[in-house]
Amino acid sequence: MAETFHSINAALGNTADAVVHTNNTSNKQIIILCQVANVHGTNSADVNIDYYDQSATSAKALTSTVAVPADAAINPIGGKLVLEPNDEFRAWASAANDLEIVISYIEIS
Repeated sequence: MAETFHSINAALGNTADAVVHTNNTSNKQIIILCQVANVHGTNSADVNIDYYDQSATSAKALTSTVAVPADAAINPIGGKLVLEPNDEFRAWASAANDLEIVISYIEIS
């Protein structure tokens, strides 16, 4: 088995269920880091994160309206998250472009 490490980042918009990452491979991926930073200098913003399980055609909340204070960061996932093929990691903010997200994952092939 081979393991490769990847990172992605995005500015979060305020459209619900926005897809930040899709496992579009036939391999399993394990999210090992998820950090959300509030880059707005004054206002707090809320983050929402869902995991979409393609095999069950169902999305469930990992976080729901968690406040990220101005000029602060949080790690909203307490542990690892396995993405099967075609599963999605979705995230959005209460205010567009106030929050930025970084995700690191391992792909196992």
